Amino acid sequence: MPKMKSVKAATKRFTKTGSGKIKRNKAFKSHLLKNKSAKRKRNFRKSVIASSADHKNISTMLCG
Repeated sequence: MPKMKSVKAATKRFTKTGSGKIKRNKAFKSHLLKNKSAKRKRNFRKSVIASSADHKNISTMLCG
């Protein structure tokens, strides 16, 4: 049986932490930034843990 291949788009967007959780970056930071407050734009820089509902699908894409 051949090896499982990971989805390359997913490997660029998600990383696994040491405890096995999945880390992601926030969306909505690329354009239309003049309408958004400085506080909101500053919070887009922080990464967050992906939802537990998405954990199974993301880990399948990452092959592990």
